[in-house]
Amino acid sequence: MANSTRTLFLKRRLRVRNKLRKVNAGRPRLSVHRSNKNISVQLIDDVNGVTLAAASTLEKDLGFVGKNSVEAAAKVGAAIAERAKKAGVTEAYFDRGGFLFHGKVKAVADAAREGGLKI
Repeated sequence: MANSTRTLFLKRRLRVRNKLRKVNAGRPRLSVHRSNKNISVQLIDDVNGVTLAAASTLEKDLGFVGKNSVEAAAKVGAAIAERAKKAGVTEAYFDRGGFLFHGKVKAVADAAREGGLKI
C-alpha cells in the first residue's frame, strides 16, 4: 500500500508533536497551519489546554484577506509576537505541524523572532 501525500503529512505532524512533548518545559507551543489560501498561527498552552493568542491572514485589521504569500506570513508572525507580549509570553516552542520549514512557515518563525518571541 503506497503512502499518500496526506498520510505522509499526518505522520510528519505526529512526529513533530511527539518530539515537542518530550522537550516541552512548560512553555507554550506556537502552532502554524497553512492552507492553500491562508496561514494562521496560535500560541497554545498545552498544560491548561488554552489558546493564549492567535493571528491569521483572515483578519481584516491586519490589512489583508486571503493572501497566502511570504509577505503575509511575515505580517502574521509579527502580529503573533506582539500579541504574545501582551499575553505575557516571551518563549515558545515552534510547532510547524507537518509543514516543511521553508517558505511561508519559515517567514512566520523569523518574523516572530524579530518581534521578540524566543523560539
